[in-house]
Amino acid sequence: MKPKVSVVIPFYNCPYVEQAIGSALAQSLPPHEIIVVDDGSVYHAAQITPFLVHPNVHYLGKANGGTASALNHGIRSASGDYVAWLSSDDIFYHDKINNQALFMEQNRLLISFTNFNYINAASQATQLNAGLVFGSPIELLRCFLQGNPINGCTVMFKKELFGAIGLFDESLPYTHDFDLWYRAILNGYFPVMLNQTLTGYRRHEGMGTIRHREAILAEAEATNARYREPLRGLITSLGG
Repeated sequence: MKPKVSVVIPFYNCPYVEQAIGSALAQSLPPHEIIVVDDGSVYHAAQITPFLVHPNVHYLGKANGGTASALNHGIRSASGDYVAWLSSDDIFYHDKINNQALFMEQNRLLISFTNFNYINAASQATQLNAGLVFGSPIELLRCFLQGNPINGCTVMFKKELFGAIGLFDESLPYTHDFDLWYRAILNGYFPVMLNQTLTGYRRHEGMGTIRHREAILAEAEATNARYREPLRGLITSLGG
């Protein structure tokens, strides 16, 4: 039986959402469902409407609460065995769901991530294979001491992970992903990389990582400070 993958797309005033949904529908392994969570948008929501004729595309509206709250709302509604996070300004390449879900099935993983390309506003690749590649799990853990080495929109989760460690922390506007990776690691669920380029990560002037850079850096440092010592202890216990 093929793995059932729910794609969750948090959406807030994003002009690229049509491309995101289209890329999820064009997968070689069709997703079990695509859940678009509108986080109180004022603009561009009309782009979603034509896709609602597809029986597996679901629209959830909510008051604005941030990306973590939109992700959590989608995850709670998801009925697949796996959850793939797709930002509304990014795209999945054709074999993303198939290759990553099979990788997780074969290795019995609860969380994995992949390589990615940077793309521009026209979805043209501007940097290929842009993800960090690690020679060992210890190398990945050491990298966490410096910052977030995992692109959230390359991540796939087994849904049961959230029952074990909880959902995204909605009090963190920018580093809810960084915080979740830490909690997964410290609970023994190491993210494992599938070194295939399966996502296009869009750089554009309206993206939050540009507009909120200083706030993101400050929140990331606070998140890192919260988990740094437990992580160092784990690295030591693993012989690193």
